Amino acid sequence: MDYKKIFNQHQDENVFIKTTSSPMDGSQKAALNRKGNMLFNAGKIEEARRIFMTTGYSDGLSRIGDYYKSQNRLLEALRMYWIAPDRSKAEPLFAQVAAVVKDLINQEEAPNG
Repeated sequence: MDYKKIFNQHQDENVFIKTTSSPMDGSQKAALNRKGNMLFNAGKIEEARRIFMTTGYSDGLSRIGDYYKSQNRLLEALRMYWIAPDRSKAEPLFAQVAAVVKDLINQEEAPNG
């Protein structure tokens, strides 16, 4: 299977493609994490996110979550914190997201006039 071709077909999409290849050894994982850190520092957040999700690099995923939070992309930030797992950052977002949902429900239930 040509994994590079598959990844390139979905390059601009917000997807994660799971493969069943052999696990990475520590040096491969470290090299990918370094590349992810370089991409993150260069502002290539989505490319870095894909690498960090592949390697399971919790610190990188948490930093991606911080970036999303700074962009007010709370659900995406929450997802990164949950995957990291960084519960200390995820739990406050649960309250924020719940408040947004509550406001939406209240707006729908409010009389129109």
